[in-house]
Amino acid sequence: MPRQPALDVWSSSMAIVVAEVSGSFSGFENWLAKMGSTDTFAARLSKFGEEGTKALASATPVDSGKTAQSWRHEVRRVAGGWESVWTNDNENQGVNIAVMLHYGHGTGTGGYVAGTQYITRAIEPVMERISAQVEALIRGG
Repeated sequence: MPRQPALDVWSSSMAIVVAEVSGSFSGFENWLAKMGSTDTFAARLSKFGEEGTKALASATPVDSGKTAQSWRHEVRRVAGGWESVWTNDNENQGVNIAVMLHYGHGTGTGGYVAGTQYITRAIEPVMERISAQVEALIRGG
């Protein structure tokens, strides 16, 4: 059964799906054959990427709306697998606003604004659906 996907907000909001297989490898081999077409797997990840981008934009706290509109998704082929990466390029003086909103930040007058952890809450359901689909594919679904 696949492990719960990891989510690291600090490093480019990268989400990684890891699959573990034990026992008979026939299901895994069938899954690899299905995923032999890079277009097929990239298309599936892109679909989830769009869903994640919408979820992140919807969950982002809104002032001007610029941070919510700055979410992007990219599917990358990497050694040994794939990465599905969400990024937000809204910055102020080199500081990523999405990360500040997520974790919290100091103010110019010595105060502190608590983070909302909105990225994790928004992307976890998408990551769970990716994990479930990968598991179903491995099992022959």
